[in-house]
Amino acid sequence: LYMYGGPSHMDTFDYKPAMNGMDGKTIEVKTFGRGGKKTSGRIVEPRWKFNQYGQSGKWVSDLFPNLAKHVDDISFIHSMTADSPIHGSAMIQMNTGKVQSGAPCMGSWVNYGLGSENANMPGFVVMLDPRGGPISGAKNWSSGYMPAQYEGTLFRSQGSPILDLSRRSDMTDPQQRRILDTLSQYNAQHALQNKDYSALNARVASYELAYRMQSSAPEATDISNEPQKVQSLYGMDNPKTAVFGRQCLLARRLVERGVRFIQLYSGGAHNDDNWDAHGDMTLHSPLAANVDRPIAGLLNDLRQRGMLEDTLVVWTSEFGRTPFNATADHRGREHHHWVFSSWMAGAGVKAGSVYGASDDLGIRVATDRVHVHDFHATILHLLGFDHERLTHHHNGRDYRLTDVAGEVVKGVLA
Repeated sequence: LYMYGGPSHMDTFDYKPAMNGMDGKTIEVKTFGRGGKKTSGRIVEPRWKFNQYGQSGKWVSDLFPNLAKHVDDISFIHSMTADSPIHGSAMIQMNTGKVQSGAPCMGSWVNYGLGSENANMPGFVVMLDPRGGPISGAKNWSSGYMPAQYEGTLFRSQGSPILDLSRRSDMTDPQQRRILDTLSQYNAQHALQNKDYSALNARVASYELAYRMQSSAPEATDISNEPQKVQSLYGMDNPKTAVFGRQCLLARRLVERGVRFIQLYSGGAHNDDNWDAHGDMTLHSPLAANVDRPIAGLLNDLRQRGMLEDTLVVWTSEFGRTPFNATADHRGREHHHWVFSSWMAGAGVKAGSVYGASDDLGIRVATDRVHVHDFHATILHLLGFDHERLTHHHNGRDYRLTDVAGEVVKGVLA
């Protein structure tokens, strides 16, 4: 569950009572962001109240009243840190482990390492916000230097999830099969004449997968047969939550049918419809309202079906937001990669726990720093991998998602 744009940690899950009464106060702090190097900032108090929930007593803001009911299923990490304060490179790092383009994303690594449980469905699916895709686009779900067969398959958020999947009405199945067999013969001959034929083989594999999906994908993506109470659980009876609710419900159906990795994006292409709240923090309200009930519904549904114990749910962004703003007339926050919050649930996670902490104002990590590489190492561990041994040979050396760093965060493991 990827919240594109950078939700504010101190307005969502990282309670900062020390900020109360400091609104507008200028503090001395060295920053380096969009406005260049600064030596001070003006405090912007959290705009939402926090309350304690569950047996764990976890503090959650009023932005997430439904999700708050599931804190005892979640392990919150309040000491996340990344390397870039810029959306493009920070997103690429959260998805691929590197701030530069060209590396395989996490979904590709999982698809490559685990293989597929269902030969008739893709192993890695991506669903974007209908208001637009994230900055850097397909680089965030690319297979990089791995064969193209491991890249993410885009499912549309509205209408038919997959375009052009049905064969032409005047073509029979045997006819289509003969066409694909003939193409495969020509492509096999062409591959013998080319040293680098991985992309060609991946294209052939995509034809075959599309052929098989014609019989499986329509059933998997048809949510009309889901009981009304289940659709309501995901918020599909409310226009504000229907889109993300449909994606979360579809994600559950895909997991049931063996798809290994599904990534859902919240946040469109423009600042007023993603989490990048520079001018006014109140923009978080409609975005949280879009996802709160669907995410709570997903956790609830997975638990009721006995799936949460072996399905890992991850909520994150590329970074958080500053507790201050350098502009006097703005009520928003700037990019903040020094410390932010993420969470995990299910699949061996220590439920109802909090790991790490930021300082009193949410500026820097106070205890138990978790770098993106550590985050990735932990996710891979929960999926059954040793992140140091999951490698792919490229240009004369073995590469991995965590590069030459990363440690499993044992404090979030059950």
